[in-house]
Formats: sequence, structure tokens, C-alpha cells
Amino acid sequence: MSNVLVVGGTSGIGRELARVRAERGDEVVLTGRDPGRADAVAKEIGARGLALDLSRPHELADVLADLAHVDHLVLAGITRDENHATQYDIGAALRLVTLKLVGYTEVVHCLRPRMPDDGAIVLFGGQAKERPYPGATTVATVNAGVRGLVNTLAVELAPIRVNAVHPGVVGDSPYWRDKPDEVLAALRARTPTGRLATMADVVDAVDFLLRNRSVNAVELSVDGGWLLG
Repeated sequence: MSNVLVVGGTSGIGRELARVRAERGDEVVLTGRDPGRADAVAKEIGARGLALDLSRPHELADVLADLAHVDHLVLAGITRDENHATQYDIGAALRLVTLKLVGYTEVVHCLRPRMPDDGAIVLFGGQAKERPYPGATTVATVNAGVRGLVNTLAVELAPIRVNAVHPGVVGDSPYWRDKPDEVLAALRARTPTGRLATMADVVDAVDFLLRNRSVNAVELSVDGGWLLG
């Protein structure tokens, strides 16, 4: 049994990961920005809920103070942001950069003394860093930043392992599953496997990164080869 913290675990892939680990018998804490939602989701899946906002990093130490031990840390918290260099929203950009880079790092900073030497951390990035789209100015930038963050954390936190997962289009995720059929069909057609990644695929990839003790400082793409299309 492991103690698992899933930051950003109230919906989508984070929730699915927290559910799988709780069903396996692990002690799971999941976080979300809204206290009521975090508690409700945690109760549904047999975990503990914690209200935490990565975009307010100065508050994280107090929020995390009562977590005595964490074996596996998954930083899955994201926010959807559409930002263009030609129509730049500075506030939105600062929020996402703070959440994804400063917030992730501060959580690690707070919890490092409470993680064992055989502990593991997985950060969530995304394939916008490799295939940007209109409106991905900030998203592509921070997901590329995850690469540098993984590398420096793997060195600084050794022997704790630090890896990243970069999902492509996750067809059954809340963001994608209600998209028009023609949009999803076009994406499948550009993917060599002929199918889009699923939440279960990403959860399996995260689980691999957490448990394989020889995998470190790796960026794992979960996209069915979509970048080749």
C-alpha cells in the first residue's frame, strides 16, 4: 500500500487515476480548487479531499502541512487557457505559468521532506509543446517548461524519481468527448493507431512511471503516434 497525492484529482484523468489507486487499496488524497467538490469526489471514490489552488503558491505550505507521508506524487492540475501573442491576456498567462511551473515546484518543495528515497513524482505536460495551435501560446510554453522542470528536479531530488507524461488528444476526457464527431474522426485519421488515447491509457502510463524504479527523467508521450500524422 502506498500513500498517493493527486494534485488536480477532481475531474478527468486526475480523478480516474485517484479512483484506480484507491480501488487498489492505496491511501489516496486528491485535491481541487473547490473544497466542496474535492470532498464530494473523494467520498465517491474512497479517498480524502483537500482544497488546494496551485495558482496561489504562497498558501500551499499551510494547505499541505498535515500530510505526513507521500510515496507517490502526481501533479495533474491544469487550467484551460487560450492565449494569442496578437491578443495577449497577461492575467491568464500569469495564472497558468504560476499554476503549472511555480505551483508544481512549490508542492514538491513542501513535500520533499515527507517523501522516501524510493518515492516517485509524475508531472503532467501535454503535446501542445510539440504541435501548437492558435491560442496555445501559454500552454505550449509551460508544457515545454515541464521538460526543464523534470530534469532539474530529478537531479536535485535524487534518488527520488521524477518523470513527465505528455498526453495527446484524450478522446474520452471531459474536454474532448463531446466534440463533434467529424473533429474526432479527423484526429483519429491522423493517428497511426487509428484510435485516440483514452484516460485509461494515460492512467496506465502514469502508473508505469510511478512504479518502475529504473525510469527517471523521462518524458512519456501518450498519443498513439499522433505527432507523426
